[in-house]
Amino acid sequence: MRRDGRQRAERHGRIAEIYVALLYCLCGFRILARRYRTKLGEADLILRRGNLVVVVEVKYAGAGQVIDTVLPSFRQLKRIEKAALIFQSRHPEYANAMLRLDIIVVRPWGRFRRIRNAGNST
Repeated sequence: MRRDGRQRAERHGRIAEIYVALLYCLCGFRILARRYRTKLGEADLILRRGNLVVVVEVKYAGAGQVIDTVLPSFRQLKRIEKAALIFQSRHPEYANAMLRLDIIVVRPWGRFRRIRNAGNST
């Protein structure tokens, strides 16, 4: 992929993250972290509503792109789960919270597909 293509993809990804964060906030969630990074993994968004902490992986699928091609691999999901567990361990106030991993694939024109509870161990 050429440099300008990567920059465009990065820009679309950031816009998609903002869009998804707004959707969750409209549903009563509060943002705890954006682009949370650890040595073992990373998470795009970490949100909370009541006793539920949701870790969200945001993917952007451009026009004509098949959604299944942008979904994270099993290995990527494990890295996201590790980041979620590290976040929870570093923030004792969320130690007893239920943890859920969602994947949101954003399509052009604001359409999206949500996969709730995508992780096995979260």
